[in-house]
Amino acid sequence: MFFTVDTDEKTVLAYKKSKIVENFKVALKTEEKTMSKLQETVFHSKHASLGANLVEFGGWHMPLHYQTGIIAEHLGTRTSAGLFDVSHMGRFIVRGKNALAFLQYALTNDASRLDPDKIGAQYTLLPTKTGGAVDDAFLYRFRADEYLLVVNASNRKKDMANLRAAKRKFQNVELSDQTSAIAMLALQGPRSAGILKRLITRGELPGPERNRVSTVFMDETEIMAATTGYTGEPVCFELFVPRKNALELWDRLISEGAMPIGLGARDTLRLEAGLPLYGHELGHDADGQEIPILACGATKIAVSFSPSKNDFRGKRNLADQAEALKTIKEKGSFDRPGMARLIKALAVTGSGIARAGFRVFKGEQCVGYVTSGSMVPYPVFTETGEATKEHRLRAVCLAYLDNNIGASDPLLIEVRGKMIEAAMVPRHLRSDTPPYAQPLVLEKNKPGAGEKSSAGA
Repeated sequence: MFFTVDTDEKTVLAYKKSKIVENFKVALKTEEKTMSKLQETVFHSKHASLGANLVEFGGWHMPLHYQTGIIAEHLGTRTSAGLFDVSHMGRFIVRGKNALAFLQYALTNDASRLDPDKIGAQYTLLPTKTGGAVDDAFLYRFRADEYLLVVNASNRKKDMANLRAAKRKFQNVELSDQTSAIAMLALQGPRSAGILKRLITRGELPGPERNRVSTVFMDETEIMAATTGYTGEPVCFELFVPRKNALELWDRLISEGAMPIGLGARDTLRLEAGLPLYGHELGHDADGQEIPILACGATKIAVSFSPSKNDFRGKRNLADQAEALKTIKEKGSFDRPGMARLIKALAVTGSGIARAGFRVFKGEQCVGYVTSGSMVPYPVFTETGEATKEHRLRAVCLAYLDNNIGASDPLLIEVRGKMIEAAMVPRHLRSDTPPYAQPLVLEKNKPGAGEKSSAGA
């Protein structure tokens, strides 16, 4: 059952005011290409038949949203089950005697911890020698003798070149691009597990903990399933299937109640969850300077200094970043070069929408800028924690701020010449309350007032 949005005048005006579609198009920052040169995923015909608004993204022709619209798709994921075509992302297979040693050197996380029967997936990054991000990625180990690395669509060629350069240090390593051979879907939201269980004829789904993996079957179709995703949902799956079986899997998921979701809602969902997007929270800042990997709090789990990793690219600089974070936590600031700014979550408490590139002020002083921002919908929950069909809108953002800015500091965001109030918050969403993610709304709309779940938790 799809989530429906009331179409009264107030809701329509709020949607127009939010300009979510316009905001996402601006945020894409993609190269100018003609549609005839764009790549298409195996699901392209499905998107077209559903009346999707197709746009260019990372060199691919992808759905921005369907006829339901971004707000309904965001809420449908949070309250039911959203189905995302993520086959535009790069998929590399790594095999060979020295595959693990190669991954330990080329990536930031500890790949030796991956076990198909335990924790089989991990968030990781391809680091630069200076501690910045070439890209962020997810590494999977569904089988004992191979690894699957998923990278961002727009960085696929760059990432492959980067990995091949690192591979020169290692013999007996096979690295191949299997993007066209393996299709990838994400099924996210509280009803996702129920939908998959009705389709699976052999094997057990992974989970319920995050980063679990398993191989299951839909009749004779092998599906590699992982409890991972880019939405902040506590119930989440990413599915890998041979290209020849992809359309059947899509149709079966839709028939069981999954709602197709486009890139627009994928962006508002990840923003609400505080997850970084390469080119915004990772990569380079507005001045062209490299953003340190550990300046973004979400990347801390992706960097390991375990002895089993030995040396790896960027290790020394990443260790310096970790020490800087420790100093900031203990003393409230860090006045040496290297970690001058950190990525923080901000709630917009004034009237307006913060967009990428807008400057943030403390008093008269500019203390940073917005890296990602939008108007985000959230469902209203009952006192018993069940989602209703009502929803509200709120403006949220991530910002790259001076490291000495604290939660009690009153902040202003410059929005087209007008200053609007904002406040730093720990996060916008709780993901530890299955089956629903819980939006955290700034209580009393003032700095330092704390957070409050829309469910009253």
